[in-house]
Amino acid sequence: MKKLLVVYYSRTGNTAQMAKAVGEGAESAGAIVKMKKVTEATPEDLFDCDAVIFGTPTNFGQLAGLIKEFFDQAWLTVGDKKASKPYAAFTSAGSGATNALEGVDGICDAFNRMKQFKFIKVCNGVVATKKPSAEVLSQCSKLGKRMAQL
Repeated sequence: MKKLLVVYYSRTGNTAQMAKAVGEGAESAGAIVKMKKVTEATPEDLFDCDAVIFGTPTNFGQLAGLIKEFFDQAWLTVGDKKASKPYAAFTSAGSGATNALEGVDGICDAFNRMKQFKFIKVCNGVVATKKPSAEVLSQCSKLGKRMAQL
């Protein structure tokens, strides 16, 4: 049974709704899901999962600072330990959503070039424009299922 970690930050609740849909999708496919607000997650949580899904709002066209801080801490504390984790990401945005997802991808690529800890991108991210629609929440659920079936 796959163990998935969903690390997310949400200020307005939009990204939290998406995280919930991702988690429910993964659970429906038989995965054990650990949902962690980024303020409660630790880099060590990355070792207790088979795959990780990052959720971030898009703030000023970028990923949320607290998500970046999580990666900064992971860089310092687990980056030199050997591991590979499949990952995916999702975002809620007013605008600039691709920048936030590219930010996550860029950080993961930096790990892959410079650290022993590797992130393997599984699929393109899911984007909500402001409040996630039923279609976006369905995409989030499918993302969770896909990650669970790796």
